[in-house]
Amino acid sequence: MKHAALFQSLRQRKTASLSHINHSLLLHLLTPGLIMSKGTVVLAYSGGLDTSCILVWLKEQGYDVIAFLANIGQEEDFDAAHKKAVDLGAKKIFIEDLRSEFVEDFIWPAVQANAVYEDRYLLGTAVARPCIGRRQVEIARKEGAQFVSHGATGKGNDQIRFELTCYALYPEVKIIAPWRIPEFYNRFQGRKDLMEYAQKRGIPVPVTPKAPWSMDANLMHISYESGILENPKSHGPADLYLMTKNPEDAPNTPDVLEIEFGNGVPVKVTNIKESQSKDSPLEIFLYLNEIGGKHGVGRIDIVENRSIGMKSREGVNCRVCRALCPGCGLPGASYPVIYSGQAHPCFSERRDGLSVRRLMANVSSDENAACGIYETPGGTILLKAHLDIETFTMDKEVRRIKQGLSIKFSEFIYNGFWYSPECDFVRHCIAKSQENVQGKVQLSVFKGQVYILGRESPKSLYNEELVSMDVQGDYDPCDASGFIRINAVRLREHHRLQGLSDNK
Repeated sequence: MKHAALFQSLRQRKTASLSHINHSLLLHLLTPGLIMSKGTVVLAYSGGLDTSCILVWLKEQGYDVIAFLANIGQEEDFDAAHKKAVDLGAKKIFIEDLRSEFVEDFIWPAVQANAVYEDRYLLGTAVARPCIGRRQVEIARKEGAQFVSHGATGKGNDQIRFELTCYALYPEVKIIAPWRIPEFYNRFQGRKDLMEYAQKRGIPVPVTPKAPWSMDANLMHISYESGILENPKSHGPADLYLMTKNPEDAPNTPDVLEIEFGNGVPVKVTNIKESQSKDSPLEIFLYLNEIGGKHGVGRIDIVENRSIGMKSREGVNCRVCRALCPGCGLPGASYPVIYSGQAHPCFSERRDGLSVRRLMANVSSDENAACGIYETPGGTILLKAHLDIETFTMDKEVRRIKQGLSIKFSEFIYNGFWYSPECDFVRHCIAKSQENVQGKVQLSVFKGQVYILGRESPKSLYNEELVSMDVQGDYDPCDASGFIRINAVRLREHHRLQGLSDNK
């Protein structure tokens, strides 16, 4: 009756013409149980517990949700994820195969740069985020969405990488980060809370116990973090690795490969013994993953410095103020695991944050420190091969400058600045340096190692006659005397004037 009276009043008073009233808005105003939409949000969706709960929670907050799932090479049942998003009420679902552009637009520039963060990490997770974020923004613009959202934690690097990408490519966008919203993270202080919420809302929940660590997988690598890996002294369990075989169990016969490069990126890979070759970017990378995984190449266990100042054995699974069980890393989990040689009963009830954090103090000296492991088989093979052909074809001083740029580029990727003007500038400088990086590298992959066997290039700067100890060539050894004396002037004067040459 109330709605009917309002409708009648509008007509009688003629204060507004119905023809000018938005039909959708009127429907929301007059239909029982409906509220006005706050707008459309594109959610980076995985189909897992967290983002499934976030999808439903966003709808409860009044948003129309578009689910976006990127295929970047992870093992995933995409049909099941699509069905689940439909069942949960997503307005639209986009499942995008980004594997080829991930390789060509993101992995290849990293290969050209020899991109390695803090000397060891090949940036498999970090380089994937601008790829995912770019497509998320494209969908948001296409669908007229004012918001984007993600399930990244409030302590990790990914929140920074996703959001800097979105702001760079869609300056007007608004970002909803649930794990930084007190209303959300105070309500969901552990996996148990998420499970209870899911059961009440009809969200399908995992029926098998979750592994005592978290995992992030894509075409380039798999990272393992949190839980029992939080303790930097703990060894990674033997059954943890999914992408690579234990080197001890790898074949007793090596695979010999020839990788051909053009402009600093692989254009063809050939298995010499099997006479098998691949020549498309995606096929090349998949094949190198296969060979590297077969021989246990690319395993590392590291502690690194996060963007926000924490030391990390890769990552942490905490949600802002939410801490982790020191045994399994999953607050509210109910299954036991072995921790420090003893059976550790994981929390069956939610504990207050302070109590949990005190328990974490038994795990490491820094409650914010976390530990993790990487597998990057194909990327490791390419790094070794590219370093070799680059040294063979690049001028010494150019390469010295390029090495410095590579360190900066790696830091930009890690810290989420792929789409910054400084990263764009460095990326173009590195691409320029790769114009003559072409040729072939032969290598052996065997029991966790990559051995360079030889190389050839039409752009080689190697002059066999010039460097030979058996042929003088176009070089006068007497010239070395003047070169040495000139370089010695500075050293002589330094030690003479500061008295360091005195015998003491």
